[in-house]
Amino acid sequence: MSGHSKWSTIKYKKGAADAKRGKIFTKIIKEITLAARLGGGDVDGNARLRQAVAVAKAENMPKDNIEKAIKKGSGELEGGAAYEEIVYEGYGPGGVAVLVEVMTDNKNRTVAEIRHIFSKHSGNLGENGCVAWIFEKKGSILFSKDAIDEDRLMEMALEAGAEDVVDQESEYEVITEPGAFEDVRSAMDTAGVPYFLAEIGMIPQNTVKLEEDKAGQMLKLMEKMEDNDDVQNVYANFDISDDIMEKLS
Repeated sequence: MSGHSKWSTIKYKKGAADAKRGKIFTKIIKEITLAARLGGGDVDGNARLRQAVAVAKAENMPKDNIEKAIKKGSGELEGGAAYEEIVYEGYGPGGVAVLVEVMTDNKNRTVAEIRHIFSKHSGNLGENGCVAWIFEKKGSILFSKDAIDEDRLMEMALEAGAEDVVDQESEYEVITEPGAFEDVRSAMDTAGVPYFLAEIGMIPQNTVKLEEDKAGQMLKLMEKMEDNDDVQNVYANFDISDDIMEKLS
């Protein structure tokens, strides 16, 4: 399975652990705050903020936390760090392309930490533009194969404006253009079709297949990146079979 959907599934399962919830909330609050600062605090009129709030609700973040983050971002409340968005690019084991989205109040600290994680896990930090061309921003909605028949999902998704439905071994993935994402997700909600993850992110146009040794190194690199407080999202174009994933789990 390709890196974007496989890692999204792993993150979803990791996120269910209470020990990770505080870190997840911190990342979401950063995103809500910056989205409100850049586009205003009106959820209906700010697509990025609307998506961030949807993620927060999916993670059962208290309403007060969401509202406070919006008010800080929009200037209604004082306080909060001035975050800067940066994208770092590099390579993981086996030449896998890695895109790291960070939100930081200390660029020097963050780049040193990102470089260290790459080098410690058989990768290296690259120059700007070295791998960004491999990725496209898309909407992604993941469904368990037990939840819906593929033909029915294909019909519903395409009718709602989706771009494609992909069989990802363990699940189905509905791919959308960013602008169609909310319409497609809303159609699934209205139809009562359960999905376990819905997000807008960077999807690779090609993948690098990894065998077990490189796969283990790659997953450790991804996990360490995700655990960094300044990292919001990590994307990579690895392809790891379900058999190997089961061995490594």
